[in-house]
Amino acid sequence: MNGSTAIARPPAGTGPTVLEDQDQRPLSGVDAAWYVVRSKPHKESYAQLHLELKRIEVFSPKLRLPEHASGRRGIVPLFPGYLFVRLAIPDRYYDVIWAPGVQGFVGGTAGPASLEDQVVDLLRDKAAPDGVIRAEPKLRPGQHVEIEEGPFAGLVGIIQRPPDTKGRIKVLMQLLNRTVAVDIPLRAVKAEWIPKRVGG
Repeated sequence: MNGSTAIARPPAGTGPTVLEDQDQRPLSGVDAAWYVVRSKPHKESYAQLHLELKRIEVFSPKLRLPEHASGRRGIVPLFPGYLFVRLAIPDRYYDVIWAPGVQGFVGGTAGPASLEDQVVDLLRDKAAPDGVIRAEPKLRPGQHVEIEEGPFAGLVGIIQRPPDTKGRIKVLMQLLNRTVAVDIPLRAVKAEWIPKRVGG
């Protein structure tokens, strides 16, 4: 708050002091729709902060990686470099593109391309209030996987068993002209992380 904020002082006994300009709810507008915005590299949170300060509704889904994925950041963006914003175009167009941390809207020559509400609703239904979604690795039996750490780094194997509760996967590998099954920690393999399936 700056020094010019007016504070209403009600008569004694009529209730607490009220700041008339403290309503920070998003100003979406009647014709609001969801759009995708590009942030500057690694500036998703910075862009989100400044957009929200302009009272723009923002959804920035993130994935919470399991503890056994140690060595990786615990919470990572689901779509690195991108945010969802809900607003009316063209009313608030410049509020977005002039916000610190924002590169611009995603769209073609006709301008920003809007999204169906269901696209964002599907993700929001899986997310906590802070936009965080539990993650799981996209690793399935029969899938080829690259080993990134440990004594087998640089080799490629075939998943025989997906990660167990301790975060270890069983991989079939060709070693010394023999196919052997090796238990490898999840953090040692190259994996794509996706939102956890409902009931998973």
